Amino acid sequence: MGKKGKNKQKISGSEKTALKTEKKLNAKQKKDLAAIGEDDIEKVVAQIEKEEAQRQKVVEATIDQPSRRVNFTLTAHPFKDELIMLGGEFFDGQKTTVYGDMFFYNINKKTWTVVKAPGAPPPRCGHQSVATANGKGELWVFGGEFSSPSESQFYHYKDLWVYHIGIKKWEKVQVPGGPSSRSGHRMVYGKKQLIVFGGFHDNLRDFRYYNDLFIFDLGDYRWSKIELSGTIPPARSGCIVLPTSDNKILVYGGYSKERIKKDVDRGQVHTDMYLLGPDKHDQTGLRWKSVGVKQSGISISPRCSTSAILAQPPLAYMFGGVYDEKEDDEELEGTFFNDLVALDVEKHQWRSVNLSGKRDTKDKRRRRKQEGSEDEEDEEGGKGMEVVDPTPAVTTIDDGIFTVTVGPAPVTSSRSNGDPKNDVFVPSPRINPGLTVKNNVLYLYGGMFENGNKQYTLSDFYCLDLHKLDEWQKIIEDDVSSQVWLDSDSSESEEEDSSGDGSDSDDENEMDVD
Repeated sequence: MGKKGKNKQKISGSEKTALKTEKKLNAKQKKDLAAIGEDDIEKVVAQIEKEEAQRQKVVEATIDQPSRRVNFTLTAHPFKDELIMLGGEFFDGQKTTVYGDMFFYNINKKTWTVVKAPGAPPPRCGHQSVATANGKGELWVFGGEFSSPSESQFYHYKDLWVYHIGIKKWEKVQVPGGPSSRSGHRMVYGKKQLIVFGGFHDNLRDFRYYNDLFIFDLGDYRWSKIELSGTIPPARSGCIVLPTSDNKILVYGGYSKERIKKDVDRGQVHTDMYLLGPDKHDQTGLRWKSVGVKQSGISISPRCSTSAILAQPPLAYMFGGVYDEKEDDEELEGTFFNDLVALDVEKHQWRSVNLSGKRDTKDKRRRRKQEGSEDEEDEEGGKGMEVVDPTPAVTTIDDGIFTVTVGPAPVTSSRSNGDPKNDVFVPSPRINPGLTVKNNVLYLYGGMFENGNKQYTLSDFYCLDLHKLDEWQKIIEDDVSSQVWLDSDSSESEEEDSSGDGSDSDDENEMDVD
């Protein structure tokens, strides 16, 4: 018999130190969690998934509309005149709620239905969803994150799920070799493949951004990591990734940050563009080539946390976003957008979208990290959303395992600044709204903006006929006065007046973007 531990791999002194440090940090975190009454987040996620696996029947209910949320997915049904919304998050100033609910919007009837099906995935935000016509329709979901109410813990997913629309049942696809756990990535569909690029992982102690590329084959259920060569995009999250007609993907923009020194990070908003596609000299399908792309057309203001969708190839549309012009330990000053811009993915050309009149597409706001900062008015002096006398108004549907929070129907909406003679309605500035296209109509739902040191999550809903390009139509208006903002160091809500529109980055206040 050999000596015990003879084949045990030796580790270096630095690795031992790192393991000891991690052990101490984990022990400290457990004490901190016990002090605030929170369970370990991995146990919470596992318990939710276990409970969902026990579901035997489908639960459906017609509702007025989903609750306020950001960092969710809005996907067009592959067959029917419907839209599918999944997940997202909401922050009220004290507590973060991550949703796992799924809604179907019937375009013709203008009705919302919440559907809870057997074996659903745990709640998440910052994930990606793609609908395919396989079988009787499938909704594929990868990754994302779940946070504890206090945001003291973050759990990033690396799981892959498929919702079988025809039989209303979820399936967890457990196949090795996929991307690591992450959120803020992008996933597109092409030639019976799911293509995943980028994203980030942050556990509050360390962070990492990705520029790796993975493909999941829907035919044989297999993950493949793609070897990239050429001019490879730097790591990033929250970028725009759009498929092309020749089985390539176009990557634009995004956000990343790097550690300058202890407790000091520096963020970067990317404005570059790349074209990634299969290497024509490779027969395995596992090698792709990346080239930098020269952009043409109009000049696009730098931004992150924007939403984009391929409408009718080769034309895609992008809406909103935020760009921080100044960032330090005291304050953030950003420019927020509500412009609609078109991108020709074949010519790599940006185009303005004019809807019958000029619009002022910028709304500046000063953002302070310090508590108690005063709100500032719009520098343009225009009208914006007015937040007055906030009062809670929510209802719930509870089937014993899953509780759905349903928000009130908003009653007012904002109008962008402009000449009254050419006053064309445009949804207010925001980041990360749900954006999708069905029957050549562009749909926009929710998102988030900031006003001073407060975040306001939206639940408004609009559509735009891409044939006519006349004006955004209001399906559901929003009244942010119904949202309660809780002071971070108080258990009671504040009733405050605030005006104007703003925005923030998603995921976290440090601009980790989805």
